[in-house]
Amino acid sequence: MTVAYSVIFALSLLLPIGYFVFVRKKQSEPWLLALYFVVSVVNFGYLLLSLSKTVEFALIANKIVYFGQVFVPLCMFMIISRVSGFSYKKWVKYVLAGVAFLMFSLVLTTGHLDWYYKSVELIQVDGAAKLVKEYGFLHPTNLIYVLSYFVSMIVIISISLRKKIGKSQKLVGLMLAVVIGNIGMWIVEKLITWNFEFLSVSYLMSEFVFFFVYWMLQDYVHKKDVAHTEAEKSPIIVVDTMTRAEKIRVILSSLPEDTTLSPRQMEILEKILDGKSRKEIAAELHLSENTVKTHTGMLYRALGVSSRDEIYAKFQK
Repeated sequence: MTVAYSVIFALSLLLPIGYFVFVRKKQSEPWLLALYFVVSVVNFGYLLLSLSKTVEFALIANKIVYFGQVFVPLCMFMIISRVSGFSYKKWVKYVLAGVAFLMFSLVLTTGHLDWYYKSVELIQVDGAAKLVKEYGFLHPTNLIYVLSYFVSMIVIISISLRKKIGKSQKLVGLMLAVVIGNIGMWIVEKLITWNFEFLSVSYLMSEFVFFFVYWMLQDYVHKKDVAHTEAEKSPIIVVDTMTRAEKIRVILSSLPEDTTLSPRQMEILEKILDGKSRKEIAAELHLSENTVKTHTGMLYRALGVSSRDEIYAKFQK
């Protein structure tokens, strides 16, 4: 089992590298990076726990595990909220972080008070150490803490799907699958005694899914993400006085709610609005004319038009 924990810990260290290579260069997401950090802490704690030779060392490793675990639900909640189209004031984030630290402080009483654990015993299972615990009267607070986050995640995802306010409904739906999967694994861990901490695998799989979601989001521009301008307040639109950004806003505002454009399609649209020919677009983007033609056709289908003139007509009305 120690080998398995070592592999899981190594994989949890690789994901932040992928974040900086594929996500961070286009879009900063501190909560995703925070999740990678706390899951790495959890898996490091599991690895240390499996290597423990004394109860004292095992308790230290267990506290490292809990330090990460109390922040995993918080990070997941903030990531899911962001993808689902929700945002919170700073004081809300500070309160949630404070509650997480409070939960961790309860674990710190282990070995000194019998509030969280009444007693612990270190045993060896399949060549790895494991703590056998007798829970104290404050241990149910962990149950309440975790369940509160799971319920909150499901609520915001449900609202997002119903009101269609997320960045991508399909990706929001994927978030729901992640939450349900974690709930299932967490319940199984509570009901069945395992010799292996499968939550470490569950956390790692969740990280992979979140990475995939944010990687996919790099390829889309949602019409709601286009900044509004003062021109929106004017009932009269004069083409010659409109900036390219204003034209793009007007064009994207006519799209169906869930329609998105890829970064390449956005580049083609910008060049078309600048009056560039296909040959000029190909030269500037270092593409072949056939490739530009393909992307242009996909752009036309997304916009529901068949020519440049129909694109221009969208902001000439």
